[in-house]
Amino acid sequence: MKYLMLVCTDPNYTPGQDDGAPDVEDWVTETDGKGIRLMGSRVRPASDATTVRVRNREVLLTDGPYAETKDQIAGFDILECADLDEAIDVASRHPMAWAGMIELRPFWPDED
Repeated sequence: MKYLMLVCTDPNYTPGQDDGAPDVEDWVTETDGKGIRLMGSRVRPASDATTVRVRNREVLLTDGPYAETKDQIAGFDILECADLDEAIDVASRHPMAWAGMIELRPFWPDED
């Protein structure tokens, strides 16, 4: 089953702080090597975001993120896992799980 893994972090967190978090490059190498991580990338900061809404057929644009939250999306990965338990295990080993949060969302199954 495929999962979208949204990687969210506190913008005040500095990677490499002595908090015991694993190294992200090690995580990428491991998950790529096992064929779990199908793709992923960092994204630009929330200050570069554009939020798009349509209300009464009018396109409304807002600079910046939709929600005012402490944690912001820093990147994403697409995982191929046997089940949610495996996806949770993979996500829990990502460094940002130590300083921010990881959100897992299953893809809708392909309709044949």
